[in-house]
This record gives sequence, C-alpha cells and structure tokens, in this order.
Amino acid sequence: MRIARFSIDGNVAFGAVEGDSPDSLVLDIIKGIPYTDFELSGTKVPLKKVRLLPPVLPNKVVAIGRNYAEHAAEMGHEVPDAPVAFFKPTTSVIGPGDSIEYPSFSEELHHEAELAVVIGRMCREVPRERVKDVVFGYTCANDVTARDVQRRESQWARAKGFDTSCPLGPWVETDVDPGNLAIQATVNGEQRQLGRTSDMIRSVEDLVVHVTEAMTLLPGDVILTGTPAGVGPLHVGDEVAVTIEGIGTLTNKVIKRG
Repeated sequence: MRIARFSIDGNVAFGAVEGDSPDSLVLDIIKGIPYTDFELSGTKVPLKKVRLLPPVLPNKVVAIGRNYAEHAAEMGHEVPDAPVAFFKPTTSVIGPGDSIEYPSFSEELHHEAELAVVIGRMCREVPRERVKDVVFGYTCANDVTARDVQRRESQWARAKGFDTSCPLGPWVETDVDPGNLAIQATVNGEQRQLGRTSDMIRSVEDLVVHVTEAMTLLPGDVILTGTPAGVGPLHVGDEVAVTIEGIGTLTNKVIKRG
C-alpha cells in the first residue's frame, strides 16, 4: 500500500494512493494516523487536486554514509569497518515538489539518491528477526550535501543538515522488498546515478539493528541507507529526481536561497 501525506483546503491528512496511471491516481483518506491499525474512510480525492507533503514528519533522520563500495571509492574512502551514522534535523525535511534552497555557505552542492526506511513503531535494541515488525515502509530520499563544506568540516552537521537538504517522498510504500531495488537519480532528465539496493554493504536489517543498539526510534523516524556511485553537482534551476523501483519518483527543483 502507498501511504501519502497531503494537504487540501488547509487541512492535512494521510491517504492511501490508488490507481496506476499518474493522471488517474486518487487518495482514499485514512481515518487517524497510519502507524496503527487504521480504516479507509471511503472519501476519495484526485491526487492532482492535493499538495503532497513529506510522507512523514520524523522526530529524527539517521543517515548512513559510505554504504555502497563504489560510492566510497569515488569519494576517495575505504569501506568503513562499521556504519558511518549522522543526523539530519527535522528542519531539513521537505516533500515532493518542494524547493531545495542552495545554501549561501556552499559552492558545491551534490545530489545523493537513497532508499529511506520509515519506522512504524517505537523500538530499541531490535533483533534481526524482528526488523520487519518495526518497519512501516520505504520511500525515496535525496541526501543533498554541501560537498565542499563536508570536506572542510570534520562534523557533517552543516554540510548535510541545512534547511531543505532532506527531500522525502512521494509516499511510503508498505509492501516492497528492499533487498534488490533499482535506484537512480536524474538531473534535468539526464541520468546521474544508477544502482541497486543489493549493492549496499550493510542491509536494511543490519542498519536497523545497528541504529537501535544506540537509540530508541519512534513512529515516523527515518533511516537513510546510503547512496550508490554517481553523485554530482546541482545548480540553481536544476530539477533533480530520485526514482526507486516499486516505490515511485521524488522530484525537486533547486532554487537560490533568499
């Protein structure tokens, strides 16, 4: 099931996305929130009449770096002995169609297409065999990075945590196997990144276990699983799209901050 978060006439709600053709997609409005047992209201609205929002409002986004060997190599790094984890703040999160604001303190902005894991229940110290029980679903993410700042500063808080640096969407897919999905990024229609989640050094299960060893995750929290090779520059005016097989496409435009 595809679960979207949207606004219409000033109201915000969740809905189940139904249909196959982009022009015929509709939202069946959900009663309440989708992290527990929920009912569909039967009230349906065309997707083209609503504004899609970030599909979740995470308490925290835990991101994993260098989780694809070819990407680590293109950045001049070895594969790390343990996952490299960092945070992106909630203020970095934007939704499909929202603008990525080019930060004034950077001159080298990069796209990073990623599979995002959405947590569905409060959890801590999750054993591998229970990971599926705590995952709500998956969505597309773009770990937008100020690469020059990342090189200059030992901590990545500014390079990867600036406002609008974490596009998520277009919805959460609850019924997809994340083990071998095609993931790609295009800029102005030109393919930049193309990989498969099967190339991840550490799987979704590995990452959920690793993160929850240290911290409690809450419903709606997000784990970013790393990016395949092919990261590259973004400029003001560019349109960047992240597409993941079985989930959908997340599209955002880069604008000048101001």
